[in-house]
Amino acid sequence: MATATRMTSARLVGRSAQLAELEAVVHDAAGGRPSLAFVAGESGVGKTRLTSELIRRARENGVRVLSGDCVELGEGELPYAPLVGALRPLVRDRDPAFDALPATLHTELAAILPTLGSARPDADAARKGRLFEALLELLDRLGGETPVLLVIEDLHWADRSTRGFLTFLARTLCRERVAVVATYRSDELHRRHPLRPLLAELERDQATRRIELHSFTRDELAEQLGEILGSTPDAGLVDRVLVRSEGNPLFTEEILAAGLDGRGALPPTLRDALMVRIERLSQPAQDLLRLLVGTAMDDALLEETSTLEPRELRDALRETVASHIVVAGDDDRYRFRHALLREVLLDDLLPGERTELHRTLARALEQRVALEDRPDAHLTAQVAYHWLHAGDQPAALAACVRAAAASERVNAFGEAGALLEQALELWERVPEEQRPPGVDRVDLLARAAQHAADGEGDYHRQEALLRRALSLVSEQEQPRRAAMLLERLQRAQWHLNRPEETIATIDRALALLDPEERSHERVALLAAKARVRMLQSRYREAVELAEETMALAEEVGDHAVASRLRNALGSALVGLGDAEAGEARLREGLAIARERGLLDETLTSYGNLADVLHVTGRTREALEITHRGRDELREHGRRVDWLTLDSVEYAIAAGDWEGAALDLASLDGRHYGKTLMHRHLRQAELALGRGEHEQARTELDATARTARDSTEPQYLGPLGALRAELERRTGDLLAARAAVDDALDRIEFCSDDITQVTGVSGVGLRVEADAAQRARDRDDAEGEREARLRAELLLARVEAGAELERAPLLAELATARAEEARARGEDDPALWVDAAAAWAQLGRPYFSAYASWRQAEASAAAGDRDAAAAAAREAHASAQRLGAAWLVGEVDALAARARLSLDDAGSSPAAARGDGAAGGSPAEADPFGLTPRERQVLTLVASGATNREIGSALFMAEKTASVHVSRILAKLDVRSRTQAAAVAHRLGLDEQ
Repeated sequence: MATATRMTSARLVGRSAQLAELEAVVHDAAGGRPSLAFVAGESGVGKTRLTSELIRRARENGVRVLSGDCVELGEGELPYAPLVGALRPLVRDRDPAFDALPATLHTELAAILPTLGSARPDADAARKGRLFEALLELLDRLGGETPVLLVIEDLHWADRSTRGFLTFLARTLCRERVAVVATYRSDELHRRHPLRPLLAELERDQATRRIELHSFTRDELAEQLGEILGSTPDAGLVDRVLVRSEGNPLFTEEILAAGLDGRGALPPTLRDALMVRIERLSQPAQDLLRLLVGTAMDDALLEETSTLEPRELRDALRETVASHIVVAGDDDRYRFRHALLREVLLDDLLPGERTELHRTLARALEQRVALEDRPDAHLTAQVAYHWLHAGDQPAALAACVRAAAASERVNAFGEAGALLEQALELWERVPEEQRPPGVDRVDLLARAAQHAADGEGDYHRQEALLRRALSLVSEQEQPRRAAMLLERLQRAQWHLNRPEETIATIDRALALLDPEERSHERVALLAAKARVRMLQSRYREAVELAEETMALAEEVGDHAVASRLRNALGSALVGLGDAEAGEARLREGLAIARERGLLDETLTSYGNLADVLHVTGRTREALEITHRGRDELREHGRRVDWLTLDSVEYAIAAGDWEGAALDLASLDGRHYGKTLMHRHLRQAELALGRGEHEQARTELDATARTARDSTEPQYLGPLGALRAELERRTGDLLAARAAVDDALDRIEFCSDDITQVTGVSGVGLRVEADAAQRARDRDDAEGEREARLRAELLLARVEAGAELERAPLLAELATARAEEARARGEDDPALWVDAAAAWAQLGRPYFSAYASWRQAEASAAAGDRDAAAAAAREAHASAQRLGAAWLVGEVDALAARARLSLDDAGSSPAAARGDGAAGGSPAEADPFGLTPRERQVLTLVASGATNREIGSALFMAEKTASVHVSRILAKLDVRSRTQAAAVAHRLGLDEQ
């Protein structure tokens, strides 16, 4: 019988392809092409063995390796655990890369690496971004000397902050010589596991690889057995081990290490096999392992918590290390070689043993916390974890509050929120006299609410927590505290797209404060109200509020509010027609925000300034502003999704549809409220432009559900305009008209937004021109009168908007006049020439191409074929460059009907296809699917011929002629021969 000569195979077995792929990741990083790789597989399948071999080879090739493990302490309780583990050896060894870092980066990194120096005392959402930037700068500097491989093990246990940093890396790595490899257990990812959305987001990126490890095949298992046994295993042994292990490499190792040859009764599970290993050790070694189950420990902590004598402890350590159960890490702490070894022993502990273990560790770690002025977030999180599992609720409550504060200091807001919510669960169970001093339930609720928004973007949860806090505060006894809670509540309501509730909450808060007082609280509430009114396009009220509050903001020295007010005031002034003064105020607000490092206000200022530039016709400048803002804010680690969506809007207008699509694809799926509406509208706009009508409908339906209670014209206007255009294209003019009416009713009822009224009215004119044209074709005089009257009223709205004399509104007016003439049945090519020129001068090619198409149509109807062909070519070329499939199709159909050439050679599209349409293949030359015979019949119908005359002329029976006429009426969607004749004349279908 073969005997095992070692526990594991000396050579990596069965993973050559996966190792080669990982080495390619490191090689790419060395060449300035950073990437991420995820190694996935079930427990024991060999993820750690594979990464260990990768690390060995990388070091041999001069690559700097940083490695850290995620820690299983419950969701979100140990922020940045693998990053701290990876970087701690560099700090301990005084790596020159740290000394070369600027002092500002030392300050940021000190938040998670205290030995670097003093961290900033403040804690805010912006600091998390600065920490991420500092970590990226460190990796970049390290990679400047030699390529860097960052390995993160057990990502399924990753804390929120680590997951956030991985997302940040995926978005920001560009040319840094950095490779990131992370492992996770695929069998641990249940449906709601927090790692799932992260993987779904990151694995879409072409720079991200996913490497799946599967169980060994029979041949691979035989090779593994041979390496372990030192000789070729017999076929029977291979078959028996394969059945028992199911090809799991770790299970195979443990079976053989336990002295089994595959012939006797094998442990039924991997866990049983692992317990066999542990039970073979001496009792002191087993006692030591039962202590290490609680956490990884250094020598000092082992001595403090173990009941073994020093010599006995050292012997036990040597035994467990020699048995390949325990390993000593680079951080000088002892831990289990494999997580499964720890798990199986933890499960084997009796409840009392487990409780006592946690109590022992909590006390020992508590003593270390007491020695620190600003306790480390990792240490305090471990203390909280152990007190919770020890069942000591008063100690656990105090530890959770302390750990939350430590997590806040390192900007781990998700973890802080989880700890605060744990503290809230404990609050009522702990007697009042045993609760931590200096904090109350209202404070915990308010802090947890803030972290729900900052850490997770969960405004529903934020609202619920704030309402609970308000229920505990008496507005009569604590009016100022209630007002501040209401001020936070209004922010959540605004993000959740409930503007009227937002205003009511602000007014309720203001009523609690003295109207004469000069305080930060009152200024913040007034600024919030001015901003809401501006966003609702109630510009006059916004201007009045902002101007009244600006002096008060200067007096109390609130720079954030001062910037916020200038944003609201500037946007409102532009809305009322004073673009110059409005732009000046916006630039003042941006300057204040940037000078003071106010990132929220900087983000808002860039967005509002770009919007003003766009609506006043300076779209290229607007794009530059959004790009500048995105670059600047990304340097501070801020999410810039809103600015990205703004950039998409302007890129679509400017004709860069490919760039817009790329920006949309770069966004992840975690959006709420207004950002979600913004995204749906931009996706609908791009889909409609490309002719993807079903996709556009899906996006618009989603927007409509979110915007049900909205009073913001910036959403209501585009929603109505895009919906009306979609229904117009699909022929449902009643639905298109209803979309226009609904949008105008909602905008005009609640706002002064001339720009949005003008935009919706312009689309409404297209609808009415189509409706009037259809009514004339059907000899429907009443329908035509209604469409013309509605067109006149819509034109009046556009004319009123054009009084602001902004270039986009003047272009809208030129188009509106052409559409109104089309509605009157007097389609004028000259009006369309003016419209096309106006849009072209603005640099908005789609609307220019649309106007050129209409010009071609009007010129063809007027008999000017040369002008029609030139305009059609212009429209066709522009639409093709954009990727505007619907418009390309419309121009093609017009060219086919009117026999227009779309190329310089002078041939029509039909002739170029060789189908004879130019010489009379009308089945291919019209959009209604008429056969050549039906075209002949239609020509005679248009000349006034009866069925008998048609039959005589075309040598067919009168009854056959009648059948042809009926089919023609159905295909043209008309009710009479007169209407069919009108369509034929207008579209040139009667030409032979």
